[in-house]
Amino acid sequence: MAPTPSPPQTTPSEPPSSSSSSVPSSSSTPSDPTPQQQQQPPRFLKNDPARTGYDPSLKWWINYFKILTGQITPEGIEHYREDRYKVHEARDCARCERDRDYLFKYSPVIRFLRDKVQALNGELDETNVVCRRCPARVAEDGRVFRQGGGFSPDHGILICANEMRDRSHLEDTLAHEMVHAWDHLRWKVDWSGTGNLRHAACTEIRASMLSGECRWTRETMIRGNWTLTQQFQNCVRSRAIQSVMARPACRDREHATKVVNEVWDSCFADTRPFDEVYR
Repeated sequence: MAPTPSPPQTTPSEPPSSSSSSVPSSSSTPSDPTPQQQQQPPRFLKNDPARTGYDPSLKWWINYFKILTGQITPEGIEHYREDRYKVHEARDCARCERDRDYLFKYSPVIRFLRDKVQALNGELDETNVVCRRCPARVAEDGRVFRQGGGFSPDHGILICANEMRDRSHLEDTLAHEMVHAWDHLRWKVDWSGTGNLRHAACTEIRASMLSGECRWTRETMIRGNWTLTQQFQNCVRSRAIQSVMARPACRDREHATKVVNEVWDSCFADTRPFDEVYR
């Protein structure tokens, strides 16, 4: 994570876990697929006005009216959305950068995580926490692939400016990625997932648990999930499974669920660097 130095030599080889035996090191395990078993990457669609009803050559408001009147397919709506994101890219990135700078100054959780990263000889600032437009893609089976952010050990943190609804959403996303950054410095995590998907499962469980993205108010107000029992655990588990499924080494949802369940008890109990779940 430029310009972050490598993790200290004294760090253990296991990813975050309350018991090192629960999550083995990056040696291959029976649950990891062979290259032949790995899921094939989806094929993505390009817009065809004859198929979708969305015609980029028309004025935006004409296409918007066509959406309101049901003349554009769900695939076409996604293509329309992406084109509008391109138009507003500079505005979205500028707003994202203002909110990022504000959070680094005033957000308790962001300032805490930044201090903890610095304690491990890392640094997160405007040079390696960047705001960019992140294109979404529509697969042949109708699935839409989009992301809110990402972490790279070599480059830092990406915030997808076009996907941020408001400053609170950005705070949750930034906290999620900062937990990954802390895990990167504290443990030798196999980020690729080619060696051991348990590493990816564990850090995704921790990031969803500690960032605040699964708190009850966000689940109810944003996602419409009014479940009162096990809501937090279900949200963390579901988001971790989705993230593991995005790894090339993951075969399918069943495989991702199995890996998440294998590390669940130890990783869900591990709140470091917090003393408890803060948000």
